[in-house]
Amino acid sequence: MNNRHLLTEEAAGVFIISATPFSVDGALDLDSADRLVDFYIDKGVTGVTILGMMGEASKLSADESAMFTKRVMKRVNGRVQVIVGISGAGLDNLVTLARLSMDCGAAGVMIAPLANLGTGQKIYNYFSQVFLALGEDIPVCYQDYPFSTKSEISVPTFNRLVADFDQLVMLKHEEWPGLSKLSEVRKASEKGLRRVSVLVGNGGLYLPQELARGADGAMTGFAYPEMLVRVVELYRSGQRDAAEDLFDAYLPLVRHEQQPGFGLALRKELLHRRGVIASPVVRAPGPRLNETDQAELTRLVDRVASNLEAL
Repeated sequence: MNNRHLLTEEAAGVFIISATPFSVDGALDLDSADRLVDFYIDKGVTGVTILGMMGEASKLSADESAMFTKRVMKRVNGRVQVIVGISGAGLDNLVTLARLSMDCGAAGVMIAPLANLGTGQKIYNYFSQVFLALGEDIPVCYQDYPFSTKSEISVPTFNRLVADFDQLVMLKHEEWPGLSKLSEVRKASEKGLRRVSVLVGNGGLYLPQELARGADGAMTGFAYPEMLVRVVELYRSGQRDAAEDLFDAYLPLVRHEQQPGFGLALRKELLHRRGVIASPVVRAPGPRLNETDQAELTRLVDRVASNLEAL
């Protein structure tokens, strides 16, 4: 592994959560994956995260996950950092995908806790096993998404993991309401705990407020990644009002995409309309847009275009 490309606590900007393109028959569409990589990089992202929850990772076989990872890494070709989601029930499978990813040039891996772990001690014990199995050479992003996992980590438990495991270098923060939690994580680093990168999810729905609370950027998906990139750039350069004005212009689509389950179909439809992926198919079981959904989306796109013109 090339240490110059490994994920560190200094990571910032936008690591876009990549969609996983499928053809009409549900097969992986690797040609669209190539276009998607180029699209994301052209829009200025700092990095790309693949095989996340919104990347339909749970619907891929182990062979498909490996195939997709290899294809994306080949297309990226070192232009940006790549994080690979490796969450899963079995440690052996998790480690296998992690090693394959790192051997292909990934910067690190992202892991969510198992579902319904319950207590903070159980979460700590699980990640202790994961870190031991991975080894110290693989940087890890902790995905905190209790809406999906039903495993909610407390700030003291997260801080304990940070203190005990140097390979934990990033928190993907997507709990809501979660602004106070983000502030508490940052206060701990101000008091001497190692400061880790914090990138936020939830479709960017709370991005301006999270940046104000100390987030370093976003790790989420949105069909207009250029907005996420520009908002973070504006905020980090001290232009907070301009950042919020731009965010507000896109807010109708941000909000619309954030609908659980259905939002992924909307995102893929928008990527399809933008000429990036050949088909907007969400692998079964998954939602499909009807005529009313399509018309509704068109109206929202038009309104966002009008908002941008007004700026």
